[in-house]
Order: sequence, then C-alpha cells, then structure tokens
Amino acid sequence: KVILEEQKAKKEIIEFTSSGRHYKMGVIDLPTFYIGTANDVRKIIDSLKTEKVDGIVFDLRGNGGGSLPEVINLAGLFIKEGPVVQVKDYMNITRVESDPDKDIVYDGPLAVMTDYRSASASEIFAAAIQDYGRGIIIGDKTYGKGTVQTLIELNKELKNITDRLGQLKLTFAKFYRINGSSTQRKGVAPDIQFPTIYSQKEVGEESQPSALPWDQIPTSKYSKYSDLTKIIAQLKEKHEKRIKDNPDFKYLLEDIAEYRKQKNEKEVSLNESVRRKEMEEYDKKKKEREALKLKVKGEVNLPDKESKDFELMEGANILADFIQL
Repeated sequence: KVILEEQKAKKEIIEFTSSGRHYKMGVIDLPTFYIGTANDVRKIIDSLKTEKVDGIVFDLRGNGGGSLPEVINLAGLFIKEGPVVQVKDYMNITRVESDPDKDIVYDGPLAVMTDYRSASASEIFAAAIQDYGRGIIIGDKTYGKGTVQTLIELNKELKNITDRLGQLKLTFAKFYRINGSSTQRKGVAPDIQFPTIYSQKEVGEESQPSALPWDQIPTSKYSKYSDLTKIIAQLKEKHEKRIKDNPDFKYLLEDIAEYRKQKNEKEVSLNESVRRKEMEEYDKKKKEREALKLKVKGEVNLPDKESKDFELMEGANILADFIQL
C-alpha cells in the first residue's frame, strides 16, 4: 500500500546559532516529482516567507525523479526566466525546455542537498540551480541518470491478438544541462562534498554495464545570477573546520573505513561461533559509540531515541556561512 501523502513536499524550520547570530532556516523535503509539485512548493515557500526564514534548504536526497514538466515549473520558482534543461532525441534534434513564466517566487539564499540516490529530475533541478549560480549544492554526487525512456504497447502493432503482450521500454533521448554537459554517468557534483560510503562506480548509473556514455552539446543562452565559485573555497574551509570535531561526521568516516576494509577482504569464516563473536563485537562497538556520541552532545541516553539528521544540520550551517559571506 502506497501512502501518497508521504511522497508530497513537506516543510520544516530549523533554528540554531552560528557565529553569534540566530538563524531560522526553512527546509523543503521533496521525495519525488509528482504532478502538482510546483504548486505545493509555491505554497510552502509563501508560508516560509511569512515566517521570515533567513534561507531555504531544498532536500532532494533519495529523490529518484519524476515529472519533467514539474521540475521545469519548480526551477521557475527560483529563477525569473530562461532555459532549465536541454533534451536531445535519437534523431539528434535538441529542444530547450524553459521556465514558462517570468515570476520569481523566492530570490533569497538557497541550498540544494543531494546524494547518490538523487536522479533524473532531481539532477535537472540541481544542475539548473548550479549553472545559474542561484544556490549552492551540498552533499553527494548524484546518480547520473541522464537518459529518457518511453513505453511502447506491443499490442498496437498486432491488432488481431487479444492476449496482452506487454510493453517495450526504449531509450529515445538524453538530458543535458543548460551549460551543454550531459548528466549521464557524471551526474551533478556538489559544491560542498560530504563523506560518503558508496562511490558512483558502485551504485551510480556508471555501475550499469550497458549505460550510455557521457557527451556534450552546445550551451544554451542564459544569464548567471552570480558567480559563487568565488566563495566556495571559503565555505569548504568553514565546513571542514566545523565537522572536524563533529562526532557524527567522525563516526561516518569510521563507518566508511570499516566498509572499505570489509569490501577488500577476500576471506570470511564459515565457523558459526566465530561469526557470532564478530557480530557481537560489532553490536557492542555500535552501542558504545552511540552512548559516547550522546554523551558528547550532552543528550539523555534514551534507548529508542532517534539520531538527528546531522547532514541536514550541517547543510543549514553551510547556508548560514553563505549568508554571512
């Protein structure tokens, strides 16, 4: 049973202090691009503006894509006018999909969070925001899904057969950023990269044996809002300094090291007692680490306490740095 409400855009407000200043950040969590996304997000933005947020973090982590018209309309909420994505079909005909109206709903500080599961429409949105210099991209490199598929009903070609024959899925076009680069395989590289357990070669589009290659076409005509490359280095420096003593990021790095160590192991014991001992040691280490983390944070150690989204919090802190700079 799929609860459609769980797929809808949701908002949250994060309040914190950074460099002696109190910040109120709006967060828009979008699990997928469904029909009506742009209208729902427009309403959320209006409510966040009413609550006088300092900036907006747009969370696309885990968003595998969806409706192309919706992502074009959504990007149009943050830019006044111009192209959003280019689509080249199998006949080598390129069309440019542009923002349909000249209204800009939100022109304030913006950050977009992505991870290796952000794909297709998510990559189109993140790429457009990055190419325009409209906001900063934070997190992990996206999946790299730059192809477009269509379904053909086999019964259309065989009219006299009553049995349902199914469908044939064909790739018939590719997506390209407005700067001309394909999102295929390469995805969208964040401005501020977070540590990640998985590499794109393991889980991204490029891990697929029959994935189409990356290529490039001429750039679209568009005007950048700003050149954010001038402050990216400063944002990285502040980010790295902050997470150096952050227990959540410290343990994430430990998890990454442990994963890579296990991945490189060529042998595993088939002895049950040995395996059970290994599992018990892993569970013990995990519990000790969680207890230490809560102690460091000064929190109460509750058995069922859910850990906070530390990556989202760091995204909000980076946006605060962006506002200060």
